[in-house]
Amino acid sequence: MREGNLEAPTRHPLDWTSADFYDEGSLFKEMERVFDICHGCRRCVSLCQSFPNLFDLVDATDDGEVHGVAKADYWKVVDQCYLCDLCYMTKCPYTPPHAWNLDFPHLMLRAKAVKFRKGEVKGGERFLASTDVHGQFAGIPIVVQAVNAVNRTKFARRQMDAMLGVHPDAWMPELAAKRFRWSAAKADATVVTNGQRTPGKVAIFATCYVNYNEPGIGHDLLKLLRHNEIPYVIVDKEKCCGMPKLELGDLDTVAKHKEANIPVLARYAKEGYAILSAVPSCTLMFKQELPLMFPDCADTQLVKEAMWDPFEYLVARHKDGLLKLDFKAALGKVSYHIPCHGRVQNIGRKTEEMLKIVGSKVEVKLNTVERCSGHAGTYGVKTPTHPIAMKIGKPVFKAMAKDAPDVIGSDCPMAGHHIAQGLDAAGTSAKQVMHPLTMVRTAYGL
Repeated sequence: MREGNLEAPTRHPLDWTSADFYDEGSLFKEMERVFDICHGCRRCVSLCQSFPNLFDLVDATDDGEVHGVAKADYWKVVDQCYLCDLCYMTKCPYTPPHAWNLDFPHLMLRAKAVKFRKGEVKGGERFLASTDVHGQFAGIPIVVQAVNAVNRTKFARRQMDAMLGVHPDAWMPELAAKRFRWSAAKADATVVTNGQRTPGKVAIFATCYVNYNEPGIGHDLLKLLRHNEIPYVIVDKEKCCGMPKLELGDLDTVAKHKEANIPVLARYAKEGYAILSAVPSCTLMFKQELPLMFPDCADTQLVKEAMWDPFEYLVARHKDGLLKLDFKAALGKVSYHIPCHGRVQNIGRKTEEMLKIVGSKVEVKLNTVERCSGHAGTYGVKTPTHPIAMKIGKPVFKAMAKDAPDVIGSDCPMAGHHIAQGLDAAGTSAKQVMHPLTMVRTAYGL
């Protein structure tokens, strides 16, 4: 429960094009102001490593106050923030419209942008955030087989550690033999069902991860749409949504990706499509981050309104009386994890709602876990932060293992695999790891 500010938190646009945004003196002044408020509150200490690092730095000063912390040590706080937004959306009592106007994640984003512009981000980190680059090898059979086989070897993982800063023990996704966009069945999306709250046709934004790494998630989404007689198209072309670059502070590249994606997606929005993305971080990018970076861009705001989480859409179809309920297969014991970038979309627990709808027809014993898994994009695979990510995830691993589930999964597929790795390390391996879209497709018997 939020205290002090009882109104819903609101977000101010990100003033990322101003000169002051990149002024280090101005940045440190604002960081000292915000850190002092955080030090006096300490409600967010359990969320991520940024806050324990901050409070340890303050507690180590002579008088226990923020002004005694060296400015160079501020980066020990910044580098642990992976922009999950949970402090802003679920904990902080001082967010706007409170007079103190505290936005910790966007302050950390500003600091990351300053660091990036100063050239202090390593090449390995830049490469890891370039999903469109290393994803280009996906779909080339001989190359995929070779790359995946080599990446499983201890030698390759040692080299990735040395060259890219990827922890040897971190789970890494394999490249797909066939890209989703190449192998997705085409469908005609000319039929529109009118008279309900949900658009009657869908445009699919594939995402880098589904396209290059786990195309099966995308195919399962298409099967759900076809089974429910919802016409769809795959968007004509797309680039990375920009979230990995945002987390790096590379805002100029985020802008380039926006210029490639928004004109395409805006056309679908204008034609009455619901735009679906199966990865919560990508959905959030179009729902929140890009609209805050480009508040005056009408097309960006239009795409924001047209963008749906898949389960947000399916549950809305159910409320319209248009979702088929002919589920055939029981899922058994399901441990489902709500990822951070799903929670902060302000749509409620739609995946859980959908699994309960399934459970009203066939057996589903549902255990929902709502806490950060610790994966957080590249944070969970980097050498310095992978052990911390596993530590952050321990409460989730324990909760997900409750009652020996038959199936575990998360809307964030990377978080799902991270959790599975945590369960393996604890000696409580999951029988199956499934994306929730796969769970529902399985329940339909498709």
